[in-house]
Amino acid sequence: MRPLGFSINVTLDGCYDHREGIADEDLHRNAADNIARADALIFGRVTYQMMEEAWRAPAQGGARPDWMQDWMDPFIRTIDAAKKYVVSSTLTQVDWNAELVRGDLAEAVQRLKQEPGKGLMVAGVKLALALTELGLIDEYELVVHPRLAGHGPTLFAGLSKPVDLKLVSRLELGSGAVAMRYLRR
Repeated sequence: MRPLGFSINVTLDGCYDHREGIADEDLHRNAADNIARADALIFGRVTYQMMEEAWRAPAQGGARPDWMQDWMDPFIRTIDAAKKYVVSSTLTQVDWNAELVRGDLAEAVQRLKQEPGKGLMVAGVKLALALTELGLIDEYELVVHPRLAGHGPTLFAGLSKPVDLKLVSRLELGSGAVAMRYLRR
């Protein structure tokens, strides 16, 4: 069975607002490595639309946004090429190498996990919370940034019961952020 992993950037005080992290080359390299180790990504609608808008490679000859740095290219190529599954009851179609997932969430994700391959990665906080409640996430990576945001939203708010984890690796990035990988006990 393919394992399902979840990776997210979070501040020391638990804020997962993507604008609060320290977006540097190390962070993007770590994210690209995570994506490359998986067969596919599972997104919720909001995360899919946000990621597509930000990271879909420009059409051939198209201009890159001013904020994009050359060192982001490996991440862009990796996420652009990745197979994506989008959990949504409101979207009628997707592209960007994506497929819609409908129906019972637990059944759909169990079916994806049972396919042969290296693994799956989930992105999106609401989706990760739902999959945690269902006991379907096998591995968590928290990239903790050395910053206090002083505001929410906070990670896993509303979780119905504690989930015990075991630390299996730790990687310090150049910014001082620490990527900690945990397995569900």
